[in-house]
Amino acid sequence: RWVLNLQCKGSRNFMSALRRAMEIDFKDKDKHKSQGLYLLTTGIPDQETHTLSAYVAEVCRGFDLQLHVCLFSVMEEIDSNRMMPARCANPTETATAYKEIVQAANGRFHWFGEAGIFESDDITVLVSEMEKANSYSQK
Repeated sequence: RWVLNLQCKGSRNFMSALRRAMEIDFKDKDKHKSQGLYLLTTGIPDQETHTLSAYVAEVCRGFDLQLHVCLFSVMEEIDSNRMMPARCANPTETATAYKEIVQAANGRFHWFGEAGIFESDDITVLVSEMEKANSYSQK
C-alpha cells in the first residue's frame, strides 16, 4: 500500500521526512498489514549517519517496521538555480551511509544508476541461492 510521498525540496532532511511519515502513516499501526518504508533518493542525508542509524533503529523496533533504501546515483552538476544540499559526499560514501542506516532498520539496500545496478541486497540473495543450487546439483 502506497500512502505517502514526502519530498524535501532543496534538501535531504531525512530525519524530518521520517518523523513526518511516522506521525502521519504509522500512528494507527494496528490497522496496517505491512510496515515498510521505502526511501527513494539521489544523495546523502543532511544529518550524520550515526545519528540517523540510532534513530531509525529505535523507531523501526518500536513499530516493527523495515526501512528500505533505493539510491539512484546521478552524475550532475549543481547549477546556480539549484540549492546545494547541507551535506555532500561522493557516491561510494553515500552508499556506505545508507547501508549503515538500512542495517539498523533491518531493511534492504539497492544502489543503481544510469550505468545499471551497482549493488542490491535482493540480487545478492538471489545469486547466493543460485550458487547454492548449482553447488548441490554438482554434488
